[in-house]
Amino acid sequence: MAKKAFIEQGLGKPPWFMRMGLNFQHMVFKFSRIPGMARRHPWVREDKTDMRFLPINQDISRPEDCPMPLELLDRLIEEASHCVIVDFCGCRMGYECEDYPHDIGCLLMGDSALEVPATVGREVGKEEAKEHARKAIDVGLVPIVGRAHVDNFIFGVKDRGCLLTVCFCCECCSITRFIGEIPYTYVDPAYPRLKGVSVEVTGDCRGCGTCAEHCFVHAIELVNNKAVIGEYCRACGRCASACPNGAITVRITDRDFLEDAYQRIRAHVRYD
Repeated sequence: MAKKAFIEQGLGKPPWFMRMGLNFQHMVFKFSRIPGMARRHPWVREDKTDMRFLPINQDISRPEDCPMPLELLDRLIEEASHCVIVDFCGCRMGYECEDYPHDIGCLLMGDSALEVPATVGREVGKEEAKEHARKAIDVGLVPIVGRAHVDNFIFGVKDRGCLLTVCFCCECCSITRFIGEIPYTYVDPAYPRLKGVSVEVTGDCRGCGTCAEHCFVHAIELVNNKAVIGEYCRACGRCASACPNGAITVRITDRDFLEDAYQRIRAHVRYD
């Protein structure tokens, strides 16, 4: 499936991980349910993987003069030693996604980004990197930012702690697709929720279930005809965008939330 789609789009020979099939990724996350396995596997170990979702909502309630979450992306891009755009999303291609473009891939930054094969990605300037991020966000893809050991594996890049990933995700993508397979005790350290951002269901909820249908990580359920947001929520804000009744609000409660995220990213990966 993935190989055919890859060749049909003129991208040449697909990476070996795609030839093995995306089911391999599913198998790895299934293994994380085995007691002790998640503690050891680098895709979910907090010293090897540290990714956070950035809400894309334009109507976030926030204190006066408080920055928007997406300003963190611009800061990281400006500081990056190199920016490489991946020309496709292997997950969307492999799962034949019909809802989002296949040609919007990850943005990789740092010295190790230059090790990505030329058949997969290309180095770009900072303005083009920012335009790529905005294009992804404009079509509804959610940026997930940080150190992702899975990308070292996928792109064949040795893990030196010098690869900063910005995935632009939908339901088909590896991180969003399989977080629900990982015990919560390992999700939170490796894929931490952005501190200082709250997602709340208001009294306007009519229990239609649209938010639950759109939740990447299956963190929402209906209880007594009202949406209830559980602990798996990563505060991406997608549910608020999808709600037809405007019954979910995304609010920034900590003025220093971006600085906290920035410092944590710098503690896990060298990209400048």
